[in-house]
Amino acid sequence: MSKALMARLDRLLANLGYGSRRDVQALVSTGKVTLDGVAIKDAGLKIAVAADLPLRLKIRGVPVDPPAPLVLIMHKPLGVVCSHREDGERIYDLLPKRWQIRDPALSSVGRLDKDTSGLILITDDGDFLHRVISPKRHVPKVYRATLDRPLAGTEGAAFASGTLMLEGEEKPLLPASLEVLGEREARLTITEGRYHQVRRMFAAVGNHVAALHRERIGGLALPGDLAPGAHRILTAAQAEAVFDV
Repeated sequence: MSKALMARLDRLLANLGYGSRRDVQALVSTGKVTLDGVAIKDAGLKIAVAADLPLRLKIRGVPVDPPAPLVLIMHKPLGVVCSHREDGERIYDLLPKRWQIRDPALSSVGRLDKDTSGLILITDDGDFLHRVISPKRHVPKVYRATLDRPLAGTEGAAFASGTLMLEGEEKPLLPASLEVLGEREARLTITEGRYHQVRRMFAAVGNHVAALHRERIGGLALPGDLAPGAHRILTAAQAEAVFDV
């Protein structure tokens, strides 16, 4: 069994976004931080950083946030960007404010553009992030697209061919799977993550995507009860379901 990581309380809580180390020391000095129900008196106390930390450590009676590694699933709403640097409302603005200053920082696992809704993963676990987006793994991503014009009936074969070229590129797309849902609606499964790939694929066959929603990444589907803008913390096992394909 691996030995639990030990960390100073003031440094740990500062890294979780609860303020500066001086702020944490103030919380401790006023008895607001408890471990196993007992008020902590020393902000320099070393405690074990494990998955059960929120069950043991509380601030003002509220369990602390989970320590790293943290993986979130979010239902990204329309009009919100995934980049830390783009203008406008960001997915990080939909999280608790203190999470924006966690260390290590939270980042999206890939991106959805401003006009695309649906499943986005957010994590501070660099290894998990790179495993999901690695082109070697070909983790499938499933999108539901609403189109401007009726489907012609030839799109499925074109997408599955492995020869479709996107404008401005010299390498053909990997085969993708199309499921027709209606005259102007389809579900598309891709295993790459090229820039605006789904929109550009439909443009390549003479159509235009009017609305786009990501339903699934690998074996992880967007929960039906997760409202736009809401998020949920995933257990390690739930996060690993991404690779169950």
